[in-house]
Amino acid sequence: MKNPFILVLALVLCALPLAAQESTEAEPSTEQRLEGLEEQLEGLSFAVDRLTKKVDDLLWFERVGDVADLDKVYFPTVPNPKEEETYGIVAERHPFRMYAYVFVPKGLDRSGHHPLLVFPHGGVHGDFNTYYTHIVRELMDQGYVVIAPEYRGSTGYGRGYYEAIDYGGIEIEDVVAARDWAVEGLDFVDERRVGIIGWSHGGLIALMSVFDHPEKFQVAYAGVPVSDLVARMGYQTQDYRDLYSVEYHIGETAFENTDEYKRRSPAWNAHKLETPLLIHTNTNDRDVNVLEVEHLIKSLQAADKNFEYKIYDDAPGGHSFNRLDSPVAHESRQEIYDFLRRYLE
Repeated sequence: MKNPFILVLALVLCALPLAAQESTEAEPSTEQRLEGLEEQLEGLSFAVDRLTKKVDDLLWFERVGDVADLDKVYFPTVPNPKEEETYGIVAERHPFRMYAYVFVPKGLDRSGHHPLLVFPHGGVHGDFNTYYTHIVRELMDQGYVVIAPEYRGSTGYGRGYYEAIDYGGIEIEDVVAARDWAVEGLDFVDERRVGIIGWSHGGLIALMSVFDHPEKFQVAYAGVPVSDLVARMGYQTQDYRDLYSVEYHIGETAFENTDEYKRRSPAWNAHKLETPLLIHTNTNDRDVNVLEVEHLIKSLQAADKNFEYKIYDDAPGGHSFNRLDSPVAHESRQEIYDFLRRYLE
């Protein structure tokens, strides 16, 4: 071509389709944009959880500071088997680090030795929050030292803590590690007088702790405890089932690995009981259906185990019936405290 302008124009026109193609390839798809937005929202959710936890920590001091000396401790426990190797350090060499609340009654004679209660919280990805204020205050009045472990999977400590969840598995070892920390680290705790109490998922943890470590607990209470994960997966919703089958958790459904769900269920481990135990449940519980706890009770009876239980008939409050501030709740909790006292005095 003799006209250089026409030559340049031709080259530009030839390059346009290629540029358009490159621009299209660089532009993220709708699916990629949605994934990116989901990651940002998840990050925001964890940030909100952290802030909520910090606020609730302040509320603990406000709500029980007049009756308890409160501390929040941080110590190593069992390694996270799902953690990747870093700098040549494999998971087996890198313990999981856990928080726990410690409540000591104001004015306690620290030259003596006093009973300890281990108090794991409930909920899938729950945490020990000020919902339990009135119960902690009641325990302070009775002179108990209380340790409340924020076992792996608890909410409020970021993604890594959250995704380390091992429901009915290694979290039991976390709770036992909290017991050991208190016995070894608090001179005024009597290792011969240690009990464990919990509701819902915390009830499952209390049960599995005494099943697997009977020598470490003198008494246990389980309120409306999750008792049979196989049955639970059957009557719960798909969203709930999905919590357990995600890759960072059990990773399989109860259909795919029934034995694994049985291994994590108190009703299928009842033959191990050696510890004095009290169980409470409620027929109108819409979270832990009474059929789960009935299976646990029948399994304990079939194994000829000594234990006590009470099935409340449509007690007001459903799943939370004896954690509320109501006449039935106060009566039920008094039964709990009387039972604990028999073995911890």
